[in-house]
Amino acid sequence: MTSKDDGGPGIDSKDGGSPGMDSPDGDSPDDGGRSAAKQARKAEREARRRAKDDAYEERLARKKSKDVKFWHGRQVIDAEGLSEAFPEPETPEYAPSTVRRRIVHGVTLVVLLALVVTGVVLAGMVQRGELELKLGFQKPTPPAITCPSETLDYPANATVVVNVYNAGAMEGMAGQVAEALKVRGYQVKVVANANTSYRAPVVVVSGPSGHAAAFNLQHNVADSEYVQDDRADASIDFILTGDYKGLVEAQKVDQTPGLLSCPRLSPSPKPSVAPSPSPAPDPGKIP
Repeated sequence: MTSKDDGGPGIDSKDGGSPGMDSPDGDSPDDGGRSAAKQARKAEREARRRAKDDAYEERLARKKSKDVKFWHGRQVIDAEGLSEAFPEPETPEYAPSTVRRRIVHGVTLVVLLALVVTGVVLAGMVQRGELELKLGFQKPTPPAITCPSETLDYPANATVVVNVYNAGAMEGMAGQVAEALKVRGYQVKVVANANTSYRAPVVVVSGPSGHAAAFNLQHNVADSEYVQDDRADASIDFILTGDYKGLVEAQKVDQTPGLLSCPRLSPSPKPSVAPSPSPAPDPGKIP
């Protein structure tokens, strides 16, 4: 036997029981906590079950209900509900300055569109030749230049200053004619190429002070044509075209006073002598 004071495993001591022994009320603290948690979980499950049952009962009641707002347990959204869910926006009230600005923008766009259409139409008319645009200030129309009508004397060749230009297709023609004119005593200054719209064999060009010199050169080539410009000196431009055939022989040059030949100028020069009267027609001759 063990003594009473040993405090063996099977005997309680005065200071309390050993670990693992039950408390005087028969339950340990751990058992109480577990029991409370178990009861809380049970109550939670019971609450979820009741919520499900209530929802089921509500759906079942809706199905059995004759309320048109519900169909098979689903709520039907009518026009009133839609208008409440999606209210129509109110018409905005714009400030007067905003209205004026929008009107100005609209008018500006319309004007720009009209200008673009007008430009396209005008461009098409110009391209087709239906309209001719003259930009800038128009120059005043110069007075018509008439052919000189005075009778001119034939001046000496040495007093004539001439520029020889080649407007034909044959190369070197201006140089050859310039040498031939130098042999005849003319003062040749410029020898170069040029262009002209005239079709006469030679075009003789001078200013008002060069009429006599031009008359001289016209008698040295057949079928020449005189053209006047606004130069101030008495120099002559002797322009050779593709129809040029050659100079008149020096011994055959007519030095009789006369008029310049300029058929393109208006009016044409009138002869200084009256034309001889035409013979009377022969009554027995058929014209």
